[in-house]
Amino acid sequence: MDYINQSLRSCLAIGSCRSIDVSDTLLELSLKLWRTDWRRACAVVKENEVRLLKRKKCVYTSKIISSDKDLVALVFYGTEQSKNPRNSFKHVYVYHDLDSPGSQRVLDIDKLLGEKGAQFAEKTIGSGETSLGEALWCCSNLYSDIKLRLSHKRLMIFTCRDDPHGGDGAKDRQARTKAADLKETGVVIDLMHLTKPGGFDVSLFFCDIVSPPEDESELGLQIEPCRKLEDLQKRVRAKELKKRSQSRLTFSLGEGVNLAVGVYVLARTATKPSAVKLHRDTNEPVRTKTRYFHAHNGGILLPNDMKRAQVYGKKQIVMEKDEVDEIKKFDDPGLVLMGFKPMDRLKLHHHIRPALFIYPEEEQISGSSCVFTALLLKCSEKNVFALCRYIPRRNTPPRFVALVPQREELDQSQTQATPPGFNVIFLPFADDIRTLDAHVGPTASDEQVDKMKEIVHKLRFKYKSDSFENPVLQQHYRNLEALALNMLEPEPIEDLTMPKVQMMDARLGPLAQEFKDLVYPPDYNPEGKPAAKRKTAESGGGAAEKKPKAEISEEELKNHVANSTLGKLTVPVLKDACKQFGIRTTGTKKQELIDALTMQLSK
Repeated sequence: MDYINQSLRSCLAIGSCRSIDVSDTLLELSLKLWRTDWRRACAVVKENEVRLLKRKKCVYTSKIISSDKDLVALVFYGTEQSKNPRNSFKHVYVYHDLDSPGSQRVLDIDKLLGEKGAQFAEKTIGSGETSLGEALWCCSNLYSDIKLRLSHKRLMIFTCRDDPHGGDGAKDRQARTKAADLKETGVVIDLMHLTKPGGFDVSLFFCDIVSPPEDESELGLQIEPCRKLEDLQKRVRAKELKKRSQSRLTFSLGEGVNLAVGVYVLARTATKPSAVKLHRDTNEPVRTKTRYFHAHNGGILLPNDMKRAQVYGKKQIVMEKDEVDEIKKFDDPGLVLMGFKPMDRLKLHHHIRPALFIYPEEEQISGSSCVFTALLLKCSEKNVFALCRYIPRRNTPPRFVALVPQREELDQSQTQATPPGFNVIFLPFADDIRTLDAHVGPTASDEQVDKMKEIVHKLRFKYKSDSFENPVLQQHYRNLEALALNMLEPEPIEDLTMPKVQMMDARLGPLAQEFKDLVYPPDYNPEGKPAAKRKTAESGGGAAEKKPKAEISEEELKNHVANSTLGKLTVPVLKDACKQFGIRTTGTKKQELIDALTMQLSK
């Protein structure tokens, strides 16, 4: 049987799941083989086959990096061979059981790619009758066999066939019944359909199978099919990533008007995972424990044996842990509206850290969505932002934030590109703003400014932060992937942060040279480095001028001790003061020098 004639045509994905200590779940059930008239649909189907297998490989590799505790399964349905728990279902092949993703699973997916992969799939899986109801039943059993507590279960159906049973009413009813049973048990069923000749009609069958949107922010049923791998990856990513709020807070508008909001993190700095310490002999992870011992008798100190202290006015003030927590507490966590300001009062230099995002939580306080929407629309219409006091959690100092309104936006595939809500911009306090002395340099002429305007106009482009990946992280994960998959060398990466010199030169033409001629002298050489100049003494002896030592009188030192301001002096000044007054110290740290001077001058 020619595998190209069979071709991969449908795919079912069960989503992943996390166990006890984690929340989000996604169990993936992917890919179906079936017969078709290859002369009409071979090209489209073959493209879909490669697209689905690549997407499945991307799911595994991304899960290994970002969610290694998720449980993932891969199941073929409509196959000639049958392989499932207890072999209860015909034409259903469980390629991967529900388990954590690993390097071996990625290698198994690689076996299905290319011509050799087609031969392997034809030999081990084959193509047979289609019964979506049997496949859904098998998925239900996979969930039931897991003894761990699953906080979220998602099932994704990948297919380019809008009528999988060819008009067989009995099989259609069985599939609808099993889909309803799965949805009653909390399984979310999504459809990721692909393009097919003649178009994909969702209303024929799958509109009764998929789950409705969980809330207003959910993607919902997509009418347009995926035509590219990027479209498929985007939809799967939008579904598999559970929207988790960082915290849920009360937003007080005053006069007893409160609503509940969820705080979300839209952007976070991606870092390399922390190193895991392993046992030298067994290679098993080791745990680190911290214990405190008494400095004199060596006894173990419990938390209630330790107290906190602060030196103030030459006295050591001892406090209990509860007293310290009470001092740190300013108010209960939440957002408090202070007023409104025009958008032009919000400056770019006010940005001091990544912004957060808030969205109403109707389950916490009924009516929150209605009040939140009204506030959002009015702020957007009047072009103002809300100034609020923000306390994220207990024992956290308050911050002033600006709530900037953001309307909902959809892309061409009706996928939510921008959610509606408020961006939380952190504002600096007066103490955070510094006054810097601006460097006064030569003033550019009008001709030089006009020439630079031409250069800027030629090099402008539309910047999107999600179009640039961190090359250091990408290279790090490529190296790990090469080690895990036994590759000879890691896959090369494209450093998108490097400037495209050839394209820039082609756009600029002679503008760059013209600007150089206007600004720099004729003999200027940017490649050459000027010789380093050394400051010499006035005598011309060539010796570098030495800085005079900063001396401090005993009276000044006593004033510093009385005012507890010795910490403002530098370490060299403190050392010179100790030598000046013959004070011997056991260490060279700043605090040790301060303690020695304080003890000597307080006598």
